[in-house]
Amino acid sequence: MTKLFSGYGVVFAAVLLGLTVAAAPGKAEGPQGLLHYTTPHSFETLVEKLDQAVTDNGMFVVTRASASKGAAGRGITIRGDMVVGVYRNDFAVRMLEASVPAGIEAPIRFHIYETADGKANLAYWTPSSVFKPYDGGETLRLMAEELDSIFALIAQQAIAP
Repeated sequence: MTKLFSGYGVVFAAVLLGLTVAAAPGKAEGPQGLLHYTTPHSFETLVEKLDQAVTDNGMFVVTRASASKGAAGRGITIRGDMVVGVYRNDFAVRMLEASVPAGIEAPIRFHIYETADGKANLAYWTPSSVFKPYDGGETLRLMAEELDSIFALIAQQAIAP
């Protein structure tokens, strides 16, 4: 639960501190391992760009949950909000060989959410921060660092103007 809601706290804290969000993509770090990016994109565009970035970087979208689409199905309109789970089976096998309990963390999620100005932000926990609590030794740590690099490439491509 903490991971899900802590991203909103970071945004709220930034507003309270008087920080401004740039029109160009920008990065704001929250709790260690939680990354937030502001973008110039609409919600729909950022969803498309993330999907393309995932594919271009050799990963797969394996889950998708949209609070805004779910609400729309009930006749309620809210800002765009989607969580996209990204992973690949070879990473799943390596992860489980290192730590079966870590399996609950797969897929790693990106959160896309629409802001009041009609733009969209992207947030995610780095894979190394997600897997850090698990006893998977060097194998899990190295796999998580490999995923950190891939997820950073995905994020950078998705937020690029």
